Amino acid sequence: MKTIFAIALTTLILSGCNTIAGIGKDVQKVGQVVEGAGRK
Repeated sequence: MKTIFAIALTTLILSGCNTIAGIGKDVQKVGQVVEGAGRK
Protein backbone atom coordinates (compact mmCIF):
# COMPACT_ATOMS: atom_id res chain seq x y z
CA MET A 1 0.00 0.00 0.00
CA LYS A 2 2.80 2.43 0.87
CA THR A 3 4.55 1.62 -2.41
CA ILE A 4 1.46 2.54 -4.44
CA PHE A 5 1.13 5.80 -2.52
CA ALA A 6 4.81 6.61 -3.10
CA ILE A 7 4.52 5.94 -6.84
CA ALA A 8 1.39 8.09 -7.08
CA LEU A 9 3.04 10.93 -5.16
CA THR A 10 6.16 10.78 -7.34
CA THR A 11 4.04 10.87 -10.48
CA LEU A 12 2.16 13.94 -9.25
CA ILE A 13 5.38 15.74 -8.38
CA LEU A 14 6.97 15.01 -11.74
CA SER A 15 3.88 16.05 -13.69
CA GLY A 16 3.75 19.27 -11.64
CA CYS A 17 7.33 20.06 -12.62
CA ASN A 18 6.48 19.57 -16.27
CA THR A 19 3.51 21.91 -15.94
CA ILE A 20 5.63 24.60 -14.32
CA ALA A 21 8.23 24.24 -17.06
CA GLY A 22 5.51 24.60 -19.70
CA ILE A 23 4.23 27.79 -18.07
CA GLY A 24 7.79 29.16 -18.05
CA LYS A 25 8.14 28.52 -21.78
CA ASP A 26 4.82 30.25 -22.48
CA VAL A 27 5.85 33.29 -20.46
CA GLN A 28 9.17 33.37 -22.30
CA LYS A 29 7.40 33.39 -25.69
CA VAL A 30 5.15 36.24 -24.58
CA GLY A 31 8.25 38.18 -23.52
CA GLN A 32 9.82 37.63 -26.93
CA VAL A 33 6.69 38.91 -28.68
CA VAL A 34 6.61 42.03 -26.52
CA GLU A 35 10.33 42.60 -27.10
CA GLY A 36 9.86 42.21 -30.87
CA ALA A 37 6.97 44.68 -30.84
CA GLY A 38 9.09 47.17 -28.92
CA ARG A 39 11.83 47.05 -31.56
CA LYS A 40 9.49 48.04 -34.41
